Amino acid sequence: MECSEELESRLLTQPWASVCFDESTFIAKACFGDTGYMLLISDLSGVWYESADAEAVEQRSKELNKRLTAHVSSVLQRLHGLLSPALAGQPHAATSFSCQRPAGGLSLRVRSELSGLPFYWDFRCRPAPVATVCRHLVRPLIGMSLALQHQVQELTSLLLRKDAEIEDYRESGATLSRDRLRTEPFQEETFLQNFMAESLPQICSAGDGHAFTSALRQLYMAVMLQEAKPARKRHHPEDTEDLAPTAETSGHPDPAPQSPVDETASLSKEATKPRLPVAKAKPKKAKGLFS
Repeated sequence: MECSEELESRLLTQPWASVCFDESTFIAKACFGDTGYMLLISDLSGVWYESADAEAVEQRSKELNKRLTAHVSSVLQRLHGLLSPALAGQPHAATSFSCQRPAGGLSLRVRSELSGLPFYWDFRCRPAPVATVCRHLVRPLIGMSLALQHQVQELTSLLLRKDAEIEDYRESGATLSRDRLRTEPFQEETFLQNFMAESLPQICSAGDGHAFTSALRQLYMAVMLQEAKPARKRHHPEDTEDLAPTAETSGHPDPAPQSPVDETASLSKEATKPRLPVAKAKPKKAKGLFS
């Protein structure tokens, strides 16, 4: 039997995905097992949550599909097969989703087919506890912000080192063979001012629900995998190998094995390196470098 704690652990490493239901934009994540599922969904004004075990799935299936007799595992597989493509931006043409908001909650209704018969389902979500919101959104976003900040610092240090290297070549008499490649020395303060004045307004006006691009979903998974290590060691002390991203954690919940995302783990590790000092490159011969 798959316990809710194990499903919750798996849900933590699932990335958020942007999805549109009834012309409203949400971010959502879900995890399906053999005996239940968990769903988190938000419109960036509220966050709703549902956790359903085998008994709840069986009762609701009988309530909504009186003509259909199906095992709980079959119902869960069908729900997984319907919701996963929707979260990946590729919903089935024969499947429809609609939203209702009864008494502070959120109900996501699904209409499709199973074994040639009409199949209906309601994801009946209630407001998510503050602890759940912090665990799945607040803490990961803070971790992602810190990782991106360190990444910017690394790139800034690299640019300054490159400028020092180029200046050393110039002092050695090297010249550019193509003038269009010439660049001005990088000024960190000027760059940040221009970013705040020009780029930031465009980013913030992109619209709700489009916050988790593919690259950010990978970074989210890398951050959550790092957070999952201590918990995994507590529950499975015999596991000494580090967790690594697997095909299970891609753009939609619990997909079939695809390409690995090992680079996301290295991204998280690279982001924690200290900022490199700016040092002038050693003199090099200019011959052949700029000609």
